[in-house]
Amino acid sequence: MATCPECDADLPIDEEELEEGDPVQCDECGESFVVTGTDPLELELSDEDDEDEDEDEDEEDEDEGDLDDDEDGLDEDDEDDGEWEE
Repeated sequence: MATCPECDADLPIDEEELEEGDPVQCDECGESFVVTGTDPLELELSDEDDEDEDEDEDEEDEDEGDLDDDEDGLDEDDEDDGEWEE
């Protein structure tokens, strides 16, 4: 029986029916894998997880760029009145 490379749990899969590129998910830890070899069975972490993390990071970056009027980084006393200070 195949085991999860991350948590060593038994994976309920039929190794004889798997082909390279097939997705496999561990019920115990939730990690997603891709079959990279069949004899012997080889599994690698799926790139899907990385893409999801990248999308989350992109959304966080966009949120940081959106500032409300009161979040512009300036105190009301610091607002530019058009005069230069020397």
